[in-house]
Amino acid sequence: MSDSAVAERPNVVKISDAGPSMKKIAIEIPAETVSAKIRDAFDSLAGAASLPGFRPGRVPRSLIEKRFGNDVRNDTKMRLVNDAVGRAIQDNKLRLVGDPFSESLPGVNIEDGKPLSFEVEVEVVPEFTLPNLDGMDIKRPMMEITAEMVQKEIDKVLINEGSLESRESAEAGDYLTGHAVMTGKDGTKFYDLQGAVVQAPTTESGGKGMILGVMVEDFAKQLGLPKAGETATVKVKGPENHEVEGIRGNDLTVTFTVSRIDRIIPAPIEQVTAALGMADADQLRESVKTRMTQRLMMEQQQVMRQQVARRLLSDVQMDLPKRVTAAQSARTLERQRVELMYRGVDPMKIEEKMAELRAASAESAVSELKLLFILTKAAEDMKIGVTEAELSGRVAQIAYERGMRPDKVRQELMQGGRIQMLAMQIREHKTLDAIVAKAKITEMPAEEYAKIQDK
Repeated sequence: MSDSAVAERPNVVKISDAGPSMKKIAIEIPAETVSAKIRDAFDSLAGAASLPGFRPGRVPRSLIEKRFGNDVRNDTKMRLVNDAVGRAIQDNKLRLVGDPFSESLPGVNIEDGKPLSFEVEVEVVPEFTLPNLDGMDIKRPMMEITAEMVQKEIDKVLINEGSLESRESAEAGDYLTGHAVMTGKDGTKFYDLQGAVVQAPTTESGGKGMILGVMVEDFAKQLGLPKAGETATVKVKGPENHEVEGIRGNDLTVTFTVSRIDRIIPAPIEQVTAALGMADADQLRESVKTRMTQRLMMEQQQVMRQQVARRLLSDVQMDLPKRVTAAQSARTLERQRVELMYRGVDPMKIEEKMAELRAASAESAVSELKLLFILTKAAEDMKIGVTEAELSGRVAQIAYERGMRPDKVRQELMQGGRIQMLAMQIREHKTLDAIVAKAKITEMPAEEYAKIQDK
């Protein structure tokens, strides 16, 4: 059959609902297309293959199939699948949230002369209607920086610039480094990490603590205060919104063997001011207050964004799954991580917050997914995009908050696959800010606003 005839015969595509915001795509690729692609793949390899005893391009086809047959067929299968899925998505104008996935695809074999049939599932943006976004009633809490707040921030600076003091025995607040292994109830090993760090819970934490990214309510009781060389065993139920599907709801056991114990000794304020090139503690205090004022303005704007978000979540109706997938959880957590980085939250506190978010209710996780859909549609309707200058500016802001060079922060974000999340965050902020700009804003003291939120 000619190539033109092969090209003219389309794939058979059937799309059906697979649940809220999910579609199943069933595809059958014609046998002649499969045969042609397999033949092309072997012909291409034959022209370049070089085996002992044969000149390049002169290796018999039978020998090539024997040596490379499985690899060629698997590679051809994935090329056909990716091309067919991509065309099906484009032809049917599906708006995807994540990448297509299939549990059955690895077991599908490709054979010469037979059609290739398979199924994939995709997460799609559900259909819904946005409400009127103009004239929302928004409260702006009027906040101020107090001397006590400045002192607490200075104390954090002194701790961050402090030194580690090795200890023989641990006390609350000390940092323990060691070997941590997390297993499920069937013995499946999820994490095996040398150099894991945990903090012995302080009284302020209420006994809660984190190990390997999972929050443990009675961590202080289970961990105890082990010495170097000792092993603690911690049991915890896997959080329902963890990025790893197997951890969700699993009865987890974490063994933690302590190798060293350290306590952070705050740096003398004179040492910090000298290192920062400042004249004295008063100049440091003014610098800290200036940074806190900038951060406070960000927090004030964030409070108003949150009000808009809550209103949108309340007013918009759409079909959603009862629980989010592992992929959805991973995206949501990364969005939250980038948000906390932007707001200047301490890296250790960020990890604690991530553990809390993993343990959040399924309803809370679904709400985050719903908000993502709403803001994506609102941004499209308002034609809001993100420029490279805005992305660089946000990177610089995070670098400033963390005391790092912008290029180092960008490199870190790119290595962690978070640069796209940062662009998404900027777009969401711009969308929410555009709605806030059209809102009816009422100023009120921060104390009154807090009382309203507590009701």
